[in-house]
Amino acid sequence: MQLRQVQEQYNSANRPYQTVGTVVHNKGLSRHESVIINRLRIGHTRLTHSYLLSGDDQPTCSTCGHPLTVRHILLDCVDLQDARRRHFSVTRLRDLFETVDNRVVIDFIKDIGFYSLL
Repeated sequence: MQLRQVQEQYNSANRPYQTVGTVVHNKGLSRHESVIINRLRIGHTRLTHSYLLSGDDQPTCSTCGHPLTVRHILLDCVDLQDARRRHFSVTRLRDLFETVDNRVVIDFIKDIGFYSLL
C-alpha cells in the first residue's frame, strides 16, 4: 500500500488529527504515559482495538452498551461524566489534546480505572 493510500485511509477514520505530524510531550510523563497519550491521540488502544487481532466482537461499554472507543471513554460515556468534569470540560478530541495538559488526561484515565487497560 502506498503512503498516499495509508494517509487517505487514516483520514477517513474520523481521527482527531488528520495528519500524524509531531507532538510536544509533557516532560513530566513517563515513557508508558507518553505511549498511552499517543494511543489515545490516534484512537487505537489495547482496550478498544485488541478485538481486531483476537477475532472477538468489538467491546462495548459495560454501563451503556455503546461501542467502546477512545471518543466514548474520553468524551461521551455518561457513566464517566462526573470524573470527566473533575479533570476537564471539552467536547472535542482535538480540543482535549490541544488545550488540556497530558498529565490531566493521564490522571483522568487513572481515576476511571482504565490506565492498565490501555
